[in-house]
Amino acid sequence: MTARDGRNVRLLHTGGTLGMSGSPLEPGSYGAQLLERVPELARIADVEPHIVCNLDSSDMGPSEWTMLATIVAQEHDRYDGFVIVHGTDTMAYTAAALAYALSGLDRPVVFTGAQRPLAALRTDARRNLADAVELATCDIPEVGVCFDGLLLRGCRAVKADTRHYRAFASPGVEPLAKLGTDVHVGAHVRRPTVPFECDPRFDARVEVVWVVPGLTPLSLERRLSDREVRGVVLACFGVGTLPANGLAAVVRDAIASGIEVVVTTQWGGVVDLGAYRNSEPLRDAGALEGGEMRIEAAVPKLMHALAAFPDREERRAWLQADVAGERA
Repeated sequence: MTARDGRNVRLLHTGGTLGMSGSPLEPGSYGAQLLERVPELARIADVEPHIVCNLDSSDMGPSEWTMLATIVAQEHDRYDGFVIVHGTDTMAYTAAALAYALSGLDRPVVFTGAQRPLAALRTDARRNLADAVELATCDIPEVGVCFDGLLLRGCRAVKADTRHYRAFASPGVEPLAKLGTDVHVGAHVRRPTVPFECDPRFDARVEVVWVVPGLTPLSLERRLSDREVRGVVLACFGVGTLPANGLAAVVRDAIASGIEVVVTTQWGGVVDLGAYRNSEPLRDAGALEGGEMRIEAAVPKLMHALAAFPDREERRAWLQADVAGERA
């Protein structure tokens, strides 16, 4: 499959290593010069750039997710696809957030960035940009992460390497597309089943708690006693186990107080709270299984659910649904 002629692409720049300069690296002026620095993009599509912000990705969060989703929705009918230049450290979080916010998506939204700045020798920025723009002209109606010749499902992507050009992986899911001499699109690309709609709301009052040997009920209770906490992503061992020392009782009390608890696994695979005696108490407490979601997918999903679904029954049903391919 190749890019189609006459396509127009909106390129949204948010910052990241690709446009950085100096030592230590910091946001620079390259975002405003992308088309000049990479003129071959104009041979792929009619690319219209827009600088949304110019941030290190560690500064990207729910407010920026809302801004990006809103821009895509407002400009949805004007462009055949979108490319979002983003720093690598939190790219997977932002990609997952947009996958939830943009339901019924019928065109590609492609995140990309670089491990080395565009101004550097042996940079990967030029290839990633060209690949992302070409993918944005293809029939791939998903939010994806494009790096090193692969397009990965956005809500399944994780940053896997800080030193090599293949910075991302999507454990358990094949790439949506592979770029070689041609663009090979996977048969598992999702297709919209509802009309396009954007709900860009996120509630940032979510905690991530990693279960570690020695975690005590008192320590967990202190983490969850903050009145600002509305949701917890609990990263457990294995398929959802935790020590049988009273931690599940703390989780039960938190859920009874109105806090939503989603269980993920630290090691990958599918959460199954019925598999072990040390996981059943979480199920009985009312914790929700996170399927195959990693932290990067679970956090924005819980933030979106808390903001978009005031009715708890609807919220819990949506959290357990496979919205964008994040769970299975």
